[in-house]
Amino acid sequence: MLSKLIFIATLFFSVLTVYSQSDNGVNVYTKLIKVNNKIYMLQGKGGNIGLSFGNDGVFMIDDQFAESIEQIQKDIKTISKKPVQFLVNTHFHADHTGGNAILAETGTIIFSQENVRTRLLGMINEEKKKIPQEILPMVTFSEDLTFHYNGEKIYVFHIHNAHTDGDAMVYFTESNVLHTGDVFFNGKYPFIDTENGGSITGCIEGLEKAIMVINEDTKIIPGHGDVGTYKDLQNTVNMLSIVYKRVAMNYINKKTEEEVVKMTDLTKEYDENGYGDGFISTEAFLRVIYNEVAKERGDIESNAEKNRKAREKVEKMMEEQAKQKENNPPKPSQNIKGSTDLD
Repeated sequence: MLSKLIFIATLFFSVLTVYSQSDNGVNVYTKLIKVNNKIYMLQGKGGNIGLSFGNDGVFMIDDQFAESIEQIQKDIKTISKKPVQFLVNTHFHADHTGGNAILAETGTIIFSQENVRTRLLGMINEEKKKIPQEILPMVTFSEDLTFHYNGEKIYVFHIHNAHTDGDAMVYFTESNVLHTGDVFFNGKYPFIDTENGGSITGCIEGLEKAIMVINEDTKIIPGHGDVGTYKDLQNTVNMLSIVYKRVAMNYINKKTEEEVVKMTDLTKEYDENGYGDGFISTEAFLRVIYNEVAKERGDIESNAEKNRKAREKVEKMMEEQAKQKENNPPKPSQNIKGSTDLD
């Protein structure tokens, strides 16, 4: 009987699902999932949240939308009554930073890669909608930083020009859990925010960097989707690389964007596994890749044309110099022989 109760309690705390209504009348659905030891993933309306619980307090990664933060705070308190001391934003999108202002009011210190603060500040200055200043991260970093918290080393590192230009991943070294932010959509085509510095090649390079940091036993909290594995991360790298090469080959063969997005064979094996059933459709994914390839190839072709013109200019100058030498041959040197009068 006791073992049965322990099993039920463990199951309850491993996957805690809550459906409630916030004060503003918005229905909020969240699910708290135990990932490993003291690390949890909280799923809801926005991007996946990462949580570390321990003697020091609560370490949080991302915070979804503002409308969800009340329920998220309640979920956190089912595990620990300690405050959220530190929060890391993996990038600037609202489904990962919406709760910043409310958490800042409770004393949470917010960290991010420096481009995240720049992007958020730009949104505030545009004043398209009222955004509180408190949403801004208080501490920023360029490449990486390290926390020593809840009994483990937490390594935060910048991923360049992947989902955006300010992406960060967070690796809990003792628990062996990696939070990837939106650089990794588990089992789905990713959203690449090309207007804010994102790129397919950056995603591939970023995920390859992550693979070098972790190991085959690492559990992975993606930006969106279920908890993943080392193999899931590798599968995504392979998918991105293969589809990118296929699109690039068709671009080189003068296929138009409209022709490419209709080529079902480019993504057939991935569509059959549900990659196109997420937020980003197969067509949208192919369009992003095509336009990135077009830009890269355009730059290459433009540089090649510049080099060709420069080479022609040099060759023309050399021809003109050769002609000048032909028309104006050097005068023969005159040897003046002196005479000696022996008389």
